[in-house]
Formats: sequence, C-alpha cells, structure tokens
Amino acid sequence: MLRALGTDCHPAATARELAAHYAVRHRVFVDEQRIFHGTDRDARDDHPLTIHVVATADRVIGGAVRLYPLDEDGEFWQGDRLAVLPEHRARGLGTPLVRYAVRTATERGGLLMVAHIQLRNVGYFQRLGWRRDGDVELYAGLPHQPMAIDLRT
Repeated sequence: MLRALGTDCHPAATARELAAHYAVRHRVFVDEQRIFHGTDRDARDDHPLTIHVVATADRVIGGAVRLYPLDEDGEFWQGDRLAVLPEHRARGLGTPLVRYAVRTATERGGLLMVAHIQLRNVGYFQRLGWRRDGDVELYAGLPHQPMAIDLRT
C-alpha cells in the first residue's frame, strides 16, 4: 500500500472495491469526458494479470488506475484508465496512483512502463519522471502523447 497525505492506494481486493474502481472510471471517462460511450471497459479488464487499483482519501474511493504487463516476461508494462473523481482532485489522488502503478510494475520485474497521456496532462507526467515516447497519436479517438518511464532507475 502507498499512503501519503491521507491517501491509500491498493489493488481492488473485494467485489465492492472493484465495482468502485469501475464506477470511478465510468464517471470520468463516460459521463464527464465522454471519451467512451456506454462503458470504458474492455477485454483487458478481464485479463488475469490486469491490476485494478483504487485510491482512497479518508477511506472514500475517489481514484482508479489499471496496469498490466505487455509481454510474457513482465518486463514491459502499460498503465491506463487513470481517473480521479472531480471532488477528489484537490486531494491530489492522481500522483499517488501514478507512483503506485510505477512501483508495482517495478516490483514485478518491469523495466519500462508506457501510457497514452491526454495532451493537457503531458507536463504533469513529465514532472513525475515520464518522457515523451513518440509522436502524438489517436487513442480512444482523441490525441494522446505516448509516454514512458524507465523502471530501472
């Protein structure tokens, strides 16, 4: 678990926590940002190696991220679906979620983690140690910047 500033990040351990993880993502990506229609869930959510993380502030789930290995050896990881509910954004739940995902991938033997970042969040990820990794591309129908972080440092 990662705890900072009254927050806690951990993999969803119960059906209630997993439902809350999906609810956070739905509210942000379907209802608020309208990136997805109907649901943001995909086949990756059902993969046994996918880790669904929740973040709490004062024991209330207000953020989510998922991560998973991209190769059989677990050296290359992807983080995605980082979402924080509007009422929890002032609590800064995004940073502990990103750091938790990076640490978890590192602890599981990862060498590199990648993500597709909405353009408005590129500077934020750079401040957390991520670098641009290629040209802007469409991801979920919107321009995103591929980014990566070296997990060996």
